[in-house]
Amino acid sequence: MERKYTEDAKAFKVLSDENRLRILEMLYSGEKCACVLLEELEITQPTLSHHMKILEESGFIMVRKNGKWSNYSICQGKMKQFNDRLSDYTRINI
Repeated sequence: MERKYTEDAKAFKVLSDENRLRILEMLYSGEKCACVLLEELEITQPTLSHHMKILEESGFIMVRKNGKWSNYSICQGKMKQFNDRLSDYTRINI
């Protein structure tokens, strides 16, 4: 039971960053190259790489390498799992 809270807290921490939320929102419309993400965000390439690594390691996004380019997309399964877990904490009994 305690492990559930630890894993949930880690996921919440990953999503508690404004840039990572913006990245996820951009990826909802489909796969994007890192260069497209950089054009929209006002961050440096190393900062983007840092955020993408955190999102990928947490399972929220997937990366597909195409030569020297990296294309990112939402991991639908992880997002559904997170949404289900979040609803456990936010349900209201009326």
